[in-house]
Amino acid sequence: MCTNIISNGLEVLLAAPPSALDGKRLGLLSNQASTDRNLVHARVLLQQRFGPRLTCLFSPQHGFFCEKQDNMIESGHAIDRVTGLPLFSLYGESRRPSRAMFEHLDVLLIDLVDVGTRVYTFLYTMAYCLEAAAEYGKQVVVLDRPNPVGGIAVEGNILEPEWTSFVGLYPLPMRHGLTFGELALLINKDFGLGADLHVVPMQGWKRSMLFRDTGFPWVFPSPNMPTPETALVYPGQVIWEGTNISEGRGTTLPFELVGAPFWEHEPILKALEQTDLPGCLLRPLIFEPTSGKWAGKGCVGFQLHVTDADTFLPYRTSLALLQVVMHLYPEDFSYKETPYEYEYERLPMDLILGDKRVREGLETGLPLREIEAAWQGKINKFKEIRIRYLLYPE
Repeated sequence: MCTNIISNGLEVLLAAPPSALDGKRLGLLSNQASTDRNLVHARVLLQQRFGPRLTCLFSPQHGFFCEKQDNMIESGHAIDRVTGLPLFSLYGESRRPSRAMFEHLDVLLIDLVDVGTRVYTFLYTMAYCLEAAAEYGKQVVVLDRPNPVGGIAVEGNILEPEWTSFVGLYPLPMRHGLTFGELALLINKDFGLGADLHVVPMQGWKRSMLFRDTGFPWVFPSPNMPTPETALVYPGQVIWEGTNISEGRGTTLPFELVGAPFWEHEPILKALEQTDLPGCLLRPLIFEPTSGKWAGKGCVGFQLHVTDADTFLPYRTSLALLQVVMHLYPEDFSYKETPYEYEYERLPMDLILGDKRVREGLETGLPLREIEAAWQGKINKFKEIRIRYLLYPE
């Protein structure tokens, strides 16, 4: 239960708009999840506060209302019915804002709910906006929000340069432990984007908080992120997108469910006993997706229950399960084929993992502890860099 009074960046900005915004034309990058504590949307609140100075809107992947279910399902430009403003899609014919789009504004406000995972594309939409702002001489203001999986734990390998894509543009670990504002500061400076960037921090948020601790209502930021519990498992369970295994899309528990018709409960659980998987329980079940992989087929699999979020290692857990099933069912298991997020040649699994060596280690049966040990040096360097951009106490 939340005992602190927390204000997100949107609420802080509205309570005391910085003088730097005086007289400026404002654009807003957001989607339906960008609300205040009373579930009033940012575009409504900003139009009430700034009137005609709010001139345009932008939306990321999945559309403004998160209506587009899957990857590479584009949304078009539109006129927002509530505000009457032009709404530019940044997941359509282009994923980068054009000069013509940015001619509508002097300052781009970014208010997006992130889920703390490297492959979540909202981060790269923000990065493209920072690049455009630097090129076109505009300012960017990020209205910060909680990292729903907390701001302490960092896990996973660092993305290698040869595997950059729209699900990984920068050398970040799978779980980065940063808020969206902190991420913006890090990539803008460390990767030389050079935008005129300002972050409006939250008030009252602590790094140890998970989303349920904040007292804020959850509004799903993408169609398969229905609850904060989904976000907890996503840094690991997202890897199934690169396989023929159902990650639970087409069910009411996407990413919490995982399985396939050819799986068997007992052999999988027996093989997993050799790996320490703290803070979670894999509960055997059978589920039947209504869409996506194995639609209409009974999938033997598991619901991943997080029993202790402080010790749970989502990436290790999903990698361990992946290694077990690829060796138990070599004739039935397969990787997803291209395309994946506008990549037509490279293996989607390598783009998701961010390093081909991780996949190769799993395939050869290398113990997971040795695979993890190989990336410790780079993740320790990332942690040193990360410290410079923390806006909230550890």
